Amino acid sequence: MKELLARLKSRPPIFAEMIAASLLANVLALATPLFVIQVLNRYIAHGVDATLATLAAGTIIAILLEFGFRQVRLRLAASVNAPFDRGLTNSAFTVLTGAKSTAGESLAPGLRQQIVSGADTIQSTYAAPNVAALFDVPFALIFVAVLFLLSPILAVIVAVFLGLVFAVALMTMATLRVPTRDMVATGGRRNALVGSAISAADTVRAFNAQDFIRRQWRHESGLFQRLHRAVTGRQGLVQSLSTGAQGLMSVAVIATGAVLVVQGQLDVGGMIGANILAARGLGPIIKLAQMSESFAKARQALAMLHEFDKVPRERTEGSALGEYKGALEFQDLAFIYPGQRVPLFESLSLKLEPNALLVVAGSNGAGKTTLARLIVRLLEPTRGKILADGVDLAQMVPEWWRRQIVYMPQEPGFLNGSIRDNLMAGNPDLDDGALNKLARAAGLKSFIDQSPEGFDTPLTNNGANLSLGVRRRLALARALATDGMLVVIDDPTEGLDTEGAQLVIDTMNKLSGRGRTIVVFSHDPQILAAASEYVDLDSKPAPKLVRKKKDPDGPVPLEAVPTAAKESGS
Repeated sequence: MKELLARLKSRPPIFAEMIAASLLANVLALATPLFVIQVLNRYIAHGVDATLATLAAGTIIAILLEFGFRQVRLRLAASVNAPFDRGLTNSAFTVLTGAKSTAGESLAPGLRQQIVSGADTIQSTYAAPNVAALFDVPFALIFVAVLFLLSPILAVIVAVFLGLVFAVALMTMATLRVPTRDMVATGGRRNALVGSAISAADTVRAFNAQDFIRRQWRHESGLFQRLHRAVTGRQGLVQSLSTGAQGLMSVAVIATGAVLVVQGQLDVGGMIGANILAARGLGPIIKLAQMSESFAKARQALAMLHEFDKVPRERTEGSALGEYKGALEFQDLAFIYPGQRVPLFESLSLKLEPNALLVVAGSNGAGKTTLARLIVRLLEPTRGKILADGVDLAQMVPEWWRRQIVYMPQEPGFLNGSIRDNLMAGNPDLDDGALNKLARAAGLKSFIDQSPEGFDTPLTNNGANLSLGVRRRLALARALATDGMLVVIDDPTEGLDTEGAQLVIDTMNKLSGRGRTIVVFSHDPQILAAASEYVDLDSKPAPKLVRKKKDPDGPVPLEAVPTAAKESGS
């Protein structure tokens, strides 16, 4: 209910108008039971048709006015909800896309999806009809008050039933909190299994993991079903109790009213009207009880969204250089993954001048991809600094910094859009001429020409519908789109044939010739042989800069790219 109050308090004038509309609608709702009382007591007793016509006309007008006020209240509730619903959905997705990598990766993908979809649960629970129904709850006392004027005894009976059903509704919402929380968490794990079955379908089949993933699915589904039965069982109990309470109340009102009629303290019209008034008063309370499951889910979704909102995000403000010239420096750099005892590497100190070439070597798991992600600011160092033209990257806006980088990751992922969308994501100013130039430079032109939709060819499952070679070429084209001064390429020849690998090498040479600083991560013997020196990440814990002796008969360096790496302290 805190969420509802927060929404209403944000728009005090509309809140007041909704209260007024609810008051008028509930007062006008008295017309029907009063019509029944008057018809039974006046028209049937005297048979004056004019009286019946007048009562019917007045009641019809009251019903139409009640309908109008209820519609006005719905529109007011919708106007209050609109900015909050947009804010919840956008905020959750903003956190999802703007969270720091280590923070976001600490949450299971299924749980992240569950958290974001929780905004839809909240929106559905606090939809205008439900908010309007809640406004009717306090005005149920209007019907009790009118009943009191007819018969204090009947009013007390109805008030007791209203109080009992209201207490049941509150108790149900409280008892549903834990099973609803557990059900949401289990649902997140089930989503993760579905994602694995879809995105890693070949892995599941190739390594006969069907039994393993099915066992996990049966376990999680069994737990989910038990929790779901517990939640729906309690909700079903509430609905049964509400229906039973309504029937018992009707019996109590009619029975007591009949006694009062026999005693001469109430007439028949009053007895029938009292029963209608009691039903109208109990209706909003029953509706509240029936919504208890929805409110429990919304409360859990809100709690998860609030926790998710605390996830550390990348900074959106900071410094930016007027012009980045390409210098890069590591100062006592160290990184350790959360939960690990030993750092992946530490005490890495190295300075690159503009237009330098740095080759970083190491076996699988040595930290090549991690260091690349640190440079791109996808990760933050555990200790030390990375400087660009003498400015700490921690002080820079990540979005600006990444526009200065030609980045080709080892395992490229893509947006579920067209090839054009993916190439233009980092540089929206590209026209068709520039796109074709990028495609030629990355060896992608023949693929584009052979595709019926060209640059509008859709990518599905984050590019998994493409072959590895095409993905690598597309990643190279996307990297070149920024035309940055720093080139960061992780395992450039992996997944490429000889022609593709040579294309990447030629591209690096051309970029170097244009004054770009190049940092290439590789264990490819061809690239290592061409480098006069390289950083060895296999040296633990502190990487070392290995300088090779010049061999006149050895391999020719990459277009004689100058290496301006200067070792300091490692």
